Amino acid sequence: MSVIRQPGVLGRTTRQRLVGVTAAFSAATVETATVGLWFWLVVGSRSTSTALVALGVLFCGSLLRTSVFGATVGGLETVLEPRRLGAALALTTGWLVWLFLAEQIGGEVGVLAATVALGAALAVQFSLEQRVFRPWSTDREMLASIVPSVLLAAGAAVLLLSVWFVDWAIVTPPLSLGFTTLVIRIETIQLGVLVFGLFAVVAHQRRFQRVLGG
Repeated sequence: MSVIRQPGVLGRTTRQRLVGVTAAFSAATVETATVGLWFWLVVGSRSTSTALVALGVLFCGSLLRTSVFGATVGGLETVLEPRRLGAALALTTGWLVWLFLAEQIGGEVGVLAATVALGAALAVQFSLEQRVFRPWSTDREMLASIVPSVLLAAGAAVLLLSVWFVDWAIVTPPLSLGFTTLVIRIETIQLGVLVFGLFAVVAHQRRFQRVLGG
């Protein structure tokens, strides 16, 4: 009866959920494309030029993903302020440290250590991001960053495992298309990026749901 008497409440809740779902998919798409392309560039080549391009991709993607959060909970007027650039830089640093630790330690232990470190780094970055765009946030809202960070770190672990410990590919028979022949090749890194994307969607959906109160 209370909902019927207050139709505006239902409309506001529906709008919040719609905004949250849209923002979550947008953030997850940006994160998946950014991390996936950066990871593919880094593991595929170790040249200085490729590393610089990959770093640029990672930072620009981090800035865009941070901007999605800012646009959803605040505004875009001052996204390029030093504090907000710092949030994007913190996200970039977290991913760099993740891969560095994994490669330096190596093996299953390296994946585990890197995953734990990434989870902690993402939790700190999410909290920083929330403080920047929502300075009135409560400590309880900050704790809501833990589960999304764990989910993203788990997805990142799958990404590492798909490259380091799984070595197979699916190749279709040649398909004749007029004057050309098409061969479809699906590698484990592509599946790893897909799984990471699914984790990213769930993580950001949970985060925006808590932040927007939907």
